[in-house]
Amino acid sequence: MDDKKIARINELAHKSKAEGLTAEEKKEQQLLRQEFLAAIRENVRSQLDNIDILEHDGKIVNLGEKYDKNGKKGN
Repeated sequence: MDDKKIARINELAHKSKAEGLTAEEKKEQQLLRQEFLAAIRENVRSQLDNIDILEHDGKIVNLGEKYDKNGKKGN
């Protein structure tokens, strides 16, 4: 997500608190927030894919593989 979209999210948030948003602006805000959250999830997933942990039994487990794409714990 680029800086321009983040600035727009902030602009809509400030306007929402100050004077309220139109229906079109509310929809835009919702779509931007969804895009922002998707970007965060993708970033966290990428980080998990690059982390290996050493279990007590000596087994090395990749956290990206340990947790599936739905965020649920795997085997």
